Amino acid sequence: MSERGGLLHPEIEDYDPKETQREVAGGALLIDVREQHEWDVSRLPGAVHIPMGDIPNRLEELPRDRKLIFTCRSGNRSGHVKDYLIEEHGYTDVHNQLGGIIAWQLEGLPVVK
Repeated sequence: MSERGGLLHPEIEDYDPKETQREVAGGALLIDVREQHEWDVSRLPGAVHIPMGDIPNRLEELPRDRKLIFTCRSGNRSGHVKDYLIEEHGYTDVHNQLGGIIAWQLEGLPVVK
């Protein structure tokens, strides 16, 4: 995966937490790439869980005909996943949720515990 976590493709928009929430309400698929122990503590409503290390083996679960938004703790790992999918697999409608679950919680948005 890339070295710079989402910075390689600034032409593809990333989202702040409220934008992510709107996009998911509009049909985007939200994918949490954190580890299982992180997911077990708390997660974003409606997110599906595919740990970052599992992404290469679970590409069939990532539709190409739907907007994908990746999230993690701070936005770093999810940025790497975004770049990886663009660079290595030709995805075009993939986005990073800036600030991850930390920013989400700072905005006062709901989490599932």
